[in-house]
Amino acid sequence: MEIINKPPETGIFQYALFDFDGTLSLIREGWQDIMIPYFIEVLLETPESEDENTIKILVTDFVDRLTGKQTIFQCMQLDDEVVKRGGKKRDPGLYKTEYLRRLHERIKYRIEELQAGCDPEKYIVPGGTKLLDLLQNKGCRLYLASGTDEKDVLKEAELLGLTKYFGTDIYGAHDSMTDCSKEMVINEILLKNDISGSDLLSFGDGFVEIELVSNIGGYSVGAATDEAGFKDVDPRKRQKLIEAGADIIVPDFSESEKLVSFLFERNR
Repeated sequence: MEIINKPPETGIFQYALFDFDGTLSLIREGWQDIMIPYFIEVLLETPESEDENTIKILVTDFVDRLTGKQTIFQCMQLDDEVVKRGGKKRDPGLYKTEYLRRLHERIKYRIEELQAGCDPEKYIVPGGTKLLDLLQNKGCRLYLASGTDEKDVLKEAELLGLTKYFGTDIYGAHDSMTDCSKEMVINEILLKNDISGSDLLSFGDGFVEIELVSNIGGYSVGAATDEAGFKDVDPRKRQKLIEAGADIIVPDFSESEKLVSFLFERNR
C-alpha cells in the first residue's frame, strides 16, 4: 500500500462505492487498447489533423481523464476534437457503437468462457471477492457504479458472481443520461442515508470516481491495477489516481485483509 493520506481518526465508514471495470472486473481488460487507437484513427482522417504522436498524446489524455464517466462522454469529446480539426460533426453515439463493436470482438471469448462455467475468479481483480466479503462483514453497504451500459454491467456482474454483494445497488450508463452517473449515485447515497461524505469509501481505477469522492471528503482507494500482468502498479494509472485525489494506492486487493484492517482500525 502506498499511503498518501491516512483515514480520519474518528467515525466508521458505513458505505463503499465501487467502480466495476478494472477495479473488480477484468472482462473488459484492454479496452483502452481498442478505444485509443480507434479515436486516433478518426482524428488522423480530419482535414487539419496534427501528426500521429500529437494526436496520440491528446487522445490518451482525454480518455484517461474521462475514465469512470459513461463511455458516451469520451465519444462526445472525440466529436469535439474532430470538429476542431475541420471534420464534420457526428452523433457521438455512432462513435460509441463502433467502439463497442470493436471491443466486443476482443472480449467475446471471455463472456463465452464465463457462460460455459469457467471459474469467475479468472476475470476478477485479485482479492476482489475477499475484499467485498470483508467489507460486508464490517457492516458496509456496497454500491457499484460504472460508466459501462447498465445492461452489460448487470450481465457481467452476474457472470462473475458479484451481484449478491450489491443487490439492486448496481448502476450503469443509459443512452438518455447526460449527467455523470457516478455523481448521481454518490448524491443519492448521501441524501438517501442522511450521511456526510466522510462516511463514504471509494474504490476505483478511474479519475472520475476518485475525484468525486475526494471532493466531498470521502476516503478514496485508488486501484492502480496492472490488468494484464499483475506484476506491480500501473504507473500511468497511479499518476492519474493521485492527481484525482486518491488517499491510498494499491496494485490490487490481494492483501485485502491488511487493507481493511488499516481502513477500519483507525476508525474505531
